[in-house]
Amino acid sequence: MSEQSETLEILINDFIAMVESSTLVFEKKFGTRDIRRLWRTKAIKRCGRVTRGVKYELHGIGCRINLSTGSVDFNYGPNGEINGFDVWRLYNFARERPSKYKKYCDKKIIEKELEEYINLKKIKKLSAISNLYVLADSKEID
Repeated sequence: MSEQSETLEILINDFIAMVESSTLVFEKKFGTRDIRRLWRTKAIKRCGRVTRGVKYELHGIGCRINLSTGSVDFNYGPNGEINGFDVWRLYNFARERPSKYKKYCDKKIIEKELEEYINLKKIKKLSAISNLYVLADSKEID
């Protein structure tokens, strides 16, 4: 993919799609996509295996899911939303896929373009108490 065809929106959409498909595994196994309560009540361990090819590691308000096709690290929103993103999460997602997102392996480029998206109202804060952003036209996914 040439840098000309790389856009922040593609990176964001790919990140959200991977979180969406990854957390479906949780829903099938545990009956919920937000497994933090299960960890806090000791129903599951902080780190574990969901299926043969899927591992998870819970941290603070987020989770890292490792699949055979790659991994994704995300934070849950205040109401369990899974469609939020920030500079750090997008940067790490891109760095794990440098052949697809070469341009976004530079954190400063993500910071600059996210700022532009905020100014253009393409993205907005998930909530007043969250550091996560969502696409301005997105529906809540939880």
